[in-house]
Amino acid sequence: MSTLAVIGAQWGDEGKGKITDYLALKADLVVRFQGGDNAGHTIVFGKEKYALHLVPSGIFRPDTKNLLAAGMVINPLSLLEEIDMLKEKGFDCENLVICARAHVILPYHQALDTFYESLKKDKVGTTAKGIGPAYMDKAARRGIRIGEFCDPARFAAHLSVVLPHINFLLESAGMETFDKTDLVERFKPVQDRLRPYVGDGAAVVNDAIDKDLKVLFEGAQGTMLCLDHGTYPYVTSSSPTAAAIPINVGIPPKAVHKVLGITKAYATRVGGGVFPSEISGDTADSIRQNGNEFGTTTGRPRRIGWLDTVALRHAVRINGFDYLAIMLLDVLSGVDELKLCTAYELDGERIDHVPASIDDLKRCRPVLNRMPGFTGDISSAKTFEDLPQNARNYLEEIARLVGVGIALFSVGPGRDQTVLLDTFF
Repeated sequence: MSTLAVIGAQWGDEGKGKITDYLALKADLVVRFQGGDNAGHTIVFGKEKYALHLVPSGIFRPDTKNLLAAGMVINPLSLLEEIDMLKEKGFDCENLVICARAHVILPYHQALDTFYESLKKDKVGTTAKGIGPAYMDKAARRGIRIGEFCDPARFAAHLSVVLPHINFLLESAGMETFDKTDLVERFKPVQDRLRPYVGDGAAVVNDAIDKDLKVLFEGAQGTMLCLDHGTYPYVTSSSPTAAAIPINVGIPPKAVHKVLGITKAYATRVGGGVFPSEISGDTADSIRQNGNEFGTTTGRPRRIGWLDTVALRHAVRINGFDYLAIMLLDVLSGVDELKLCTAYELDGERIDHVPASIDDLKRCRPVLNRMPGFTGDISSAKTFEDLPQNARNYLEEIARLVGVGIALFSVGPGRDQTVLLDTFF
């Protein structure tokens, strides 16, 4: 089995970047298959910390090819900033490919993002990166893809068609409009720099699979933010699930061989939306500080909750996880009593699923199982047996409640602070 999907099982920020970086040591190709620079993957090795928003987490391995797939929406300015940062750190990015079919985020998408969010009574908490409006244009068949964007004549022709509509909306909202000539001139050097990276993404991936090379699929955000199966409407504008990989990359469904679900040892969420197991107070503050729970992209403090196994089981059903990875276990050291959300109570009835209706989910109350906590520094643990007994009990209870075995767990941010329990890639 030569392909593996690394999928967020919660509301994003689970630690997918670290695990993809860890597994990329064995990978020939790492594929980012959806989303844009609203996502952030933090990777730590040596004495350096890297925040990636678009570039796949395998970029640090010179022999590993990295692909931005067709299902992404790409801000070319943000991508160049990231490439420049990596080059300054000594990574030449010659192992990067951008699929010609990926859609482009332009400045007016960001302006529209702010405008649309301002109209909402209940804010979604968008990052204002233009992700949603770019996907809207894609669905409305008025977007532009990176292949056409890198052709100056095609880009200018595209702007002639779409800018009147865009400017009408912005002007009606009292916002600044965009000038075609200015955009054409501003993006010429950007097009020149990105053009050498552009290629046929589907051909790259299918060729690797045909050669039985090892391919990692890296998702952004998490299952509970899926446009179809998440806590709608407080979701992202794409699907970060394993089921979305074939259509977003351009491969047959049977080509996704194994799926690894990534979850924290607790739960977090950024922005608006229902969060049934959310907690506040000293315990939440301690977890937030110890886990550095502040958004990689926005810097916003993340909301904290107990691990929600109802949501995790929902993620298992949607993705078909073969294994789980439990991240940031070390952050829970010193918490006197650990709790796991095992069910919801909805209008006096106990349920074991995530309601489709956001109004129903708002009325859900968590049913919590309590377990004794653990203490001590576990950051140097190398095996399951190195953990305190209560930490082992906690992991075993998660696996039992979710019905999926744990393949690895993390006891710190470094590459060497990952404990592998099962060989799966």
